[in-house]
Amino acid sequence: MSEYFALSECDVIGFDLDHTLCRYHLKETSKLFYESFARYLVEHKGYDEDLLHLTPATWDFCFKGLVMDLEEGNLIKLADDGTVLRATHGTKNLSSDDITKHYGPKREWKHFHCLNTSYTRSAKYYFYDNYFDLPGALLCARVVDMLHKRGSEITSDYWKDIVAAVDHNYNTSAYREDAGTYFPSVKRNPGRYLQPCSDAVKRWLRSMKNSGKILLLITSSHSDYCRLVCEHILGMDFEELFDIIITNALKPGFFSLDPQQRPFRTLVDDVEDSAGLPSLEKPGWYSQGNWPHLHELLKTMTNKSEPKVVYFGDSMRSDTFPACSFGKWETVMIVEEMEEEDIPCANPTLSNCPAPSEGPIEKKGKFEDQGMKSPSAVSNQWGSYFIDVQKNEGEETQRLTWCCQSIHAYSTMAIPSIEAIADLPLDFKFQRFSPDKPITTGYYPRPPDSLLKWEQNQS
Repeated sequence: MSEYFALSECDVIGFDLDHTLCRYHLKETSKLFYESFARYLVEHKGYDEDLLHLTPATWDFCFKGLVMDLEEGNLIKLADDGTVLRATHGTKNLSSDDITKHYGPKREWKHFHCLNTSYTRSAKYYFYDNYFDLPGALLCARVVDMLHKRGSEITSDYWKDIVAAVDHNYNTSAYREDAGTYFPSVKRNPGRYLQPCSDAVKRWLRSMKNSGKILLLITSSHSDYCRLVCEHILGMDFEELFDIIITNALKPGFFSLDPQQRPFRTLVDDVEDSAGLPSLEKPGWYSQGNWPHLHELLKTMTNKSEPKVVYFGDSMRSDTFPACSFGKWETVMIVEEMEEEDIPCANPTLSNCPAPSEGPIEKKGKFEDQGMKSPSAVSNQWGSYFIDVQKNEGEETQRLTWCCQSIHAYSTMAIPSIEAIADLPLDFKFQRFSPDKPITTGYYPRPPDSLLKWEQNQS
């Protein structure tokens, strides 16, 4: 395989929608996501109204890549081999001794192999890898804090309530029925939450279409919400840009093989036809579906037995891992955290992330006036998305995080946004991730600062 990758080599260019083609105003949407979940708990499940009140500093806790260990009731940050680097119970940091008590002297999380080889969810853990459910991690932690304050036992019931809150706001009929908090808010004021694509991105999409590339949009969002988003970010004529649009794709299940695969369905006024299609015969807008049937259509459209596909996405679980592992597609990971590493922490260390404190972050008054942290920024409580420090018997070792290792393993390359490459020619040659290359190879336009510093420390 060549050490370089160019879009001009691909027959099909595919995109996820949310946080890939569509960039959100992260602070506004994160507050809305949190309010949507918390309001359901308060109004439907009887939780304390204090859940609805947050200080700007509280948002430092919001960090992508955490795993909810449902057996222990902890949120954990993992190294590339499954070692627990940091952990909290509620919003309170666990000390090294506490982590050892939960996970043994080697701090090994016992379900790591299962998660690392499948990226599926489980009754024993939940992986927060996208900005839609990320505020749920903060809500979970605050619920645990609240239950402790009441002296209540921590049981799995609160997790069932969290899942119900997500379903209430995001289920496929919620948009049409104006249910929950999220969809009604975005429908009233889409500009508050959605960032229109730049003219450069629109030109880039059209240039690929005009050069004969097949453009593909695959999103787990339902068709009505997809239309709202696309009209706002791309314009009323957005359908002309794509040969195939697939909504309610239910990723990562979309990439599954028999017997789990779901049939494609046609849509009439955003309502799915009850009868599934036996195969996909022509381009158009469809719902649900599966990768093998799509692959057959792409073979016909390109007149190639193995069309070359590249897919842009922001979720390791839903986009990058399944598209790479099952679809054998090239994958470009959207990693917004790359943009934020130029912004120093209050007390930066070599890896651009301070050591954790022993108390919940919202009690530290010095953060009150600094405003709300973007969820993609380096966290004072959790550190860097890419690198962290492992402490063993007084010694500190720089470690790649599991999220960082996953990007290298399943992505062709990583970029902070579509905007970062929109002005480049289609035959521009990007360097691929490769086990034979330095760890910083594969990031465009530049590697994260923490990885650069880590590499310098290794040499």
